[in-house]
Amino acid sequence: MISLAKKWALITGAARGIGRQVALALAGQGANLILHSRNLEHTKALEGEIKAKGVDVFSIAAELSDHKSREKFLAELDSKNLEIAVVCNNAGLQTPYRKNFWEVHETDYLTSFQVNTIAPIMISCHFLQKMLKAGFGRVICTTSGIAEEPEQMAYATGKAALDKFVKDISPKLKGTDVSLNLLDPGWLRTDLGGPNAPNSVETVIPGAIVAAFAKGTVNGKWISAQEYKDLSLEQAVKRLEG
Repeated sequence: MISLAKKWALITGAARGIGRQVALALAGQGANLILHSRNLEHTKALEGEIKAKGVDVFSIAAELSDHKSREKFLAELDSKNLEIAVVCNNAGLQTPYRKNFWEVHETDYLTSFQVNTIAPIMISCHFLQKMLKAGFGRVICTTSGIAEEPEQMAYATGKAALDKFVKDISPKLKGTDVSLNLLDPGWLRTDLGGPNAPNSVETVIPGAIVAAFAKGTVNGKWISAQEYKDLSLEQAVKRLEG
């Protein structure tokens, strides 16, 4: 298992849910963190928890559905002159559940694709190029196992397009120590997943971070977090690499 101690990791959508769990888990392994949310106040308390673990942390705000806000977000990060070793593209949104699935609104698709597809693709492309120059990097994009639910088609197709990006880009990273993988967290009791989901948000660890600690040859994989929920991080890495 590789070490990320003192390396910088960016987590989008870090204020709550999966992002919060990922941030705490990475900090527990000694990684320095950049916490993204739509408002700096949203990650203020989390910053305090992470600082208590003895690592460096700061927050950054951006509305990822907006092109100009995304560009400003990336420019601000570049201005820090930090070598970001891990990017967890966690931020996402759920579109309305449309009982009449024949009439899923066009605006649902536009909103979903901006946040669930375009934003993580743009962020991935930005940092993958830097990682290749640095000779190391891990990018993890949160997807979904949702299927046969046309009532949520806007959300599902947005995630499917992200899957295609990872599938087609990851072979270009072969032979480097840079990887691009997909995380399926499972159906979790979060603001997005709702109260009826079968799994607590805590079960996303260690599966949500296992690719960050695995060899670069673990690339282009679909990682189902619920398959790792009863393992230690070390055990999870060994299983993934095996």
